[in-house]
Amino acid sequence: MKTGFAIDVREVTKRFGTRTVVDHIGMQVKYGEIYGFLGPNGSGKTTFLRMLCGLLTPDEGSGQCLGLDFRRESSEIKKQVGYMTQRFSFYEDLTIQENLDFIARIYGVRNRPAAVLRSLERLGMAARKKQLAGTLSGGWKQRLALSACLIHDPKLLLLDEPTAGVDPKARREFWEEIHQLATEGLTVLITTHYMDEAERCHRLAYIAYGKLLANGSVEEVVKSGGLTTWKVRGPDLPALAEKLRPLPGVEQVVAFGNILHVSGRNRDQLQSSITPWMTADYHWELIEAGLEDVFISLMDTARDNFS
Repeated sequence: MKTGFAIDVREVTKRFGTRTVVDHIGMQVKYGEIYGFLGPNGSGKTTFLRMLCGLLTPDEGSGQCLGLDFRRESSEIKKQVGYMTQRFSFYEDLTIQENLDFIARIYGVRNRPAAVLRSLERLGMAARKKQLAGTLSGGWKQRLALSACLIHDPKLLLLDEPTAGVDPKARREFWEEIHQLATEGLTVLITTHYMDEAERCHRLAYIAYGKLLANGSVEEVVKSGGLTTWKVRGPDLPALAEKLRPLPGVEQVVAFGNILHVSGRNRDQLQSSITPWMTADYHWELIEAGLEDVFISLMDTARDNFS
């Protein structure tokens, strides 16, 4: 596997009018790495992806993507990148095979029939090759989109919320394929809202309102959040939650089924506030904060850049 960084960029910035949607972001992604890119809707994730693959021109920034200057050599980068957008963007009145053949023509793939056949077989679509794309379920549309991204043998795969709207089985199969591709040396940058998917990435970054707030492995991101989290069980938890939320040091009170997670960054202040509620009626347990706890905490500290 190739060593070094597939993506190594600094101070990447994009503005639309007076609004800065990507604000001086730096990122390093190793070859063969699955890198998760998380954040709320409108945070700048898609804009960042589009700048990496040459679909948008950054206003500021420098660095390389696949060893090429990501600003001056964007046309060459495009040839080596597979980009899967949020929305299904293929011709619904063409068959799976016809769609793949069309994409192969666009990329100038040599020996197109063989390339299309390999794509059909790799993701188990050969038996459905004559099916119209518009009649496919969400999971099969996802397979078609991924096959189209791979047909020109890219070195970098950019996936923008690729599992939105598909069932759990299809999501699991998709991630198994992504990990297999990574073992073969393909680099993957993927945006997602699902915490379980974030945990399947080698490393991840969190962006909110255009700013990079955290990055690293799952363990590093959780640790950097600095959250203390308690799990509590007991009667009438909704009423307890309402009493806890306004207390000093309590930043989050979130229901998870029949338990609450109570979190805050000031450990001593949080402890002082919840101690009166540590009665025989409730069972309290100090636990490690989860990714979701950390990301909600980060969101609460972020400043909206809409205006």
